[in-house]
Amino acid sequence: MPSADASLTPQVHWAQRHHQLYLRVELSDVQDPDITITDNVLHFKAQGHGAKGDNVYEFQIEFLAPVDPKPAYKMTQRQLNITVTKKESQWWERLTRQEKRPLFLAPDFDRWLDESDAEMELKAKEEERVNKISIENRIPKDPFRHLKRGYLFMYNLVQFLGYSWIFVNMTVRLFMLGKDSFFDTFHTMADMMYFCQTLSLIEIVNTLIGLVRAPFMPVILQVFGRNFVLLLVLGGVEEMQSKAVVFFIFYIWSMVEIFRYPFYMLSCLDIEWKILTWIRYSIWMPLYPLGILAEAVSVIQAIPIFSSTGRFSFMLPYPLNITVPFSLFLQFYLVFLFLGPFVNFRYLYKQRKRHLGPKKRKMH
Repeated sequence: MPSADASLTPQVHWAQRHHQLYLRVELSDVQDPDITITDNVLHFKAQGHGAKGDNVYEFQIEFLAPVDPKPAYKMTQRQLNITVTKKESQWWERLTRQEKRPLFLAPDFDRWLDESDAEMELKAKEEERVNKISIENRIPKDPFRHLKRGYLFMYNLVQFLGYSWIFVNMTVRLFMLGKDSFFDTFHTMADMMYFCQTLSLIEIVNTLIGLVRAPFMPVILQVFGRNFVLLLVLGGVEEMQSKAVVFFIFYIWSMVEIFRYPFYMLSCLDIEWKILTWIRYSIWMPLYPLGILAEAVSVIQAIPIFSSTGRFSFMLPYPLNITVPFSLFLQFYLVFLFLGPFVNFRYLYKQRKRHLGPKKRKMH
């Protein structure tokens, strides 16, 4: 056992580049490292497990030329790595001011390069940097990029506020009135829902002109599908507006959108909240099928009403002279309601896999 006053020195390996020095200290499980540079001398002291077991190890290195007095270090379970920046970019003939190499110091052959190889590495990095700048300069910058982002941010903000108003008011009314709130949902919430759903037609335009990168079919299916139910099935006949199913349709729609639109708002700012991303690409799995079921119930309830009232029915011209009831369209729409969403489900599943799936690790 060494005496209490004995100074234990760890094995240190070093390498260099024109700008930096790399020191690898052979100590594992390092605790409380004290690493400073004073008067161009590196002072190291730390508790760790080295060649002499678990002890306090220390060493000093006086560098050949001036260095930055603020070293950087990184600890792992097996070693401690120190990076020191040279004040002048040049190649050193040795590490220490003294010509005789200290016994604890040895070359780090894992990182060792001679001067010519280091110059080639430096040249390659500089060429890579110049090429990257050149490529970035060749890509035309959109002068309206910030304006487009501002527009999309405001659109998503308005939709978020609208659906939040619907969701909060419906929730408060549900707690205060209970089941009675089911039957007057349309009369209390329809104006705001009309506004939000009509405004959503802009999403089709945004996709068509390339302002938003999204497949056209899922967008048009959702926007036109919801507006068909809202404007024609529910808004077309007064008898449908007092049905309890209206509550479930409005509540499910608003519950989906109060997470979807904030996600798009933050995307405009290049911000991602992981929990919001997870909710955005997970909540559709229970809510979309429930929404389709609620819409289907409303269509089934509307078919006899439209048949008896003749609302939206029309007559084919001569010589057919056949009256086509709107309820016939509702029956076709009912079939579509269960087949069409598979396009949306497939798209959303791919999006969920892309955003939440395991990230591929880069090979080094």
